[in-house]
Amino acid sequence: MRGLSGKRVLITGGASGIGAATAKRFLEEGSAVVVLDRDAQARDHIRHELPGLAGTVDADVSNLKQVHTAFDDAIRLMGGVDVLINNAGISIRHNFLDITPDEWDKVIAVNLTGVFYMAQTAAKHMWERGSGVILQTASTNGIMGYPYYADYNATKAGVIELTRSMALELAPKVRVCAVAPGYVLTPMQRAEYTDEMLEEVNRKIPMHRHAKPEEIAALFAYLASDDAAFVTGHVYTIDGAETAGGLASR
Repeated sequence: MRGLSGKRVLITGGASGIGAATAKRFLEEGSAVVVLDRDAQARDHIRHELPGLAGTVDADVSNLKQVHTAFDDAIRLMGGVDVLINNAGISIRHNFLDITPDEWDKVIAVNLTGVFYMAQTAAKHMWERGSGVILQTASTNGIMGYPYYADYNATKAGVIELTRSMALELAPKVRVCAVAPGYVLTPMQRAEYTDEMLEEVNRKIPMHRHAKPEEIAALFAYLASDDAAFVTGHVYTIDGAETAGGLASR
């Protein structure tokens, strides 16, 4: 991709799954990369797997003080932040009637409040510098209705509207987009599904499989690149046509 060499990229939730694949892709493009993750063991693992990282930082994105400290650490490690991949998120599979207030608060805190904290912190830095790109991980769950993830779905719909609003206010200096993956075979996803459930889901996807994390990373790389210089304010679905047919694809 044009313009990614030398770019300074901060990836939240970057030590596993889509985040780790995205870190690897940006390193391959010649970018400097810092991974933010609150899982110490995962940070150790990603440093071993990707020795070319500029560094890793520890933060709970739902804690504004920790976000500010981590962002300052990323600036210290790279000299600035040109691209934020706002990817950290959690999910809890529950029937709607069984979601507890604590579970609701936890999912909202990480998936929506944490995205806002990171986005606003990065946007202030980029606005002062005159340029930047903020890319946020949404989901087809924020576009369609899915059972058992009401809290998660609500946060991803919120991320989509936050993205659109930010893009309007931050143009022309800062571009803001969201990526909305469908089913991606990440460790978090795999842990929630039995083999039978996985096969059942694959049957309803026209491509007959889950996405690979590397395929989501490729879209992030394009959207951050100079090839996407006029791309802002939109949500890009990558789901193997799962949502293209509505009920017909289920």
